[in-house]
Amino acid sequence: MSYRTEEVAYVQPAQPAASAQATQQKRSTAEYRALDAAHHIHPFSDMGSLNRSGSRVIVKAQGVYLWDSDDNKIIDGMAGLWCVNVGYGRKELADAAYRQMQELPFYNTFFKTTHPPVIELSALLAELAPEPFNHFFYCNSGSEGNDTVLRIVHQYWATQGKHSKKFVISRKNGYHGSTIAGGTLGGMGYMHEQMPSKVENIVHIDQPYFFGEAEGNLTPEEFALARAQQLEAKILEIGADNVAAFIGEPFQGAGGVIFPASTYWPEIQRICRKYDILLVADEVIGGFGRTGEWFAHQHFGFEPDLITLAKGLTSGYVPMGAVGLHDRVAKAIIENGDFNHGLTYSGHPVAAAVAVANLKLLRDDKIIDRVKTDTGPYFQKKLRDTFANHPIIGEISGAGLVAGLQLAEDPKARKRFANGGEVGTICRDFCFNGNLIMRATGDRMLLSPPLVINKLEIDEIVSKAKKAVDATAQQLGIS
Repeated sequence: MSYRTEEVAYVQPAQPAASAQATQQKRSTAEYRALDAAHHIHPFSDMGSLNRSGSRVIVKAQGVYLWDSDDNKIIDGMAGLWCVNVGYGRKELADAAYRQMQELPFYNTFFKTTHPPVIELSALLAELAPEPFNHFFYCNSGSEGNDTVLRIVHQYWATQGKHSKKFVISRKNGYHGSTIAGGTLGGMGYMHEQMPSKVENIVHIDQPYFFGEAEGNLTPEEFALARAQQLEAKILEIGADNVAAFIGEPFQGAGGVIFPASTYWPEIQRICRKYDILLVADEVIGGFGRTGEWFAHQHFGFEPDLITLAKGLTSGYVPMGAVGLHDRVAKAIIENGDFNHGLTYSGHPVAAAVAVANLKLLRDDKIIDRVKTDTGPYFQKKLRDTFANHPIIGEISGAGLVAGLQLAEDPKARKRFANGGEVGTICRDFCFNGNLIMRATGDRMLLSPPLVINKLEIDEIVSKAKKAVDATAQQLGIS
């Protein structure tokens, strides 16, 4: 029996002329800014200062470029917020969302129900992820993903009868989101200061930041190994029977694109295995091709038990996050009763449909392959050649299409600016005025362009970055 109803043409209700005109008119930049200041509170912003200066109003995008309300063409060196991997304006993703909205715009995955988009996405992720990852839980963001990780970690150990395993170890200057749990996991003091109510049983060890924190004559490899061994010391301090997991970004993103030396992650994995502790890779930024591998932990050569996903999962076209579970963790969750966690939009059908279209683009157009063998190596070499011996660039870290440029008062002595955050802001403003999006995190300048960028566009980014860094050095009186 068919339940298909007869299709009826939809007739839009008549609108008052003034209202119709208002919805179609293009506002001036001043009007946009006034409304924004009157009603919109931005993330991570000093709203008083921002409202006085006025927001830049982005009105359209295509490929690796943005346009603002004054028709300035801006090259996006940050892929939105580390996320627009397939670039802007991909009709395939818009069409996937449109088709799904017409067919099934929403239904939840509670109450013993599912739907084709989330099924297809889960099967596709199982194909693309390393072999032990065949199960996925969905949410709306990386922050929610890391909240979910905590729930899974504690539920896993409860199923093993090890209820004392409650502590999770993270790193200082890591970033795992801005929810209460994510903010507690991330070891960023300025976030903790505004969040007196933290999640208990979360502790931190030092980050593997060689340029800024290595002392004496340690090599990068020796320093990374020493920082990894802090994990073992912390486990012994707390007691191995009390430690549930260690979480880290394969490379630190918002903390400054900090890439640890090759000795770091193998030692972290060894310690986790020795003391029977779950290893969590926060792949929110690193996942889906950023380093030239599908997942950043593959670039570093370690095997996590849980992976947090978001951003590149849908290329930012719609919000979606996920957690991938190693088979042994998934088995414990699946076979031991209710997992009492979920969100209204877990596995949202439109987000899942967009994610499927996005991942197929990354795979079938061989976008990640090009990052690994062509554009990624070109980008890294171009940066290093351009900034070699620059008077205020201390190091360039990165792989594939992500890089961090360290601003330094004395690069050879690894001496940072005493007012590094101010210097980073100066450089960012020169980028801003030069129509380049390059992010400043303290005294490190960050680049993470769309993965579809070509070599001419890479040249443009690096050229504009060089002008901004040169202008910063000139303003500081350094030559």
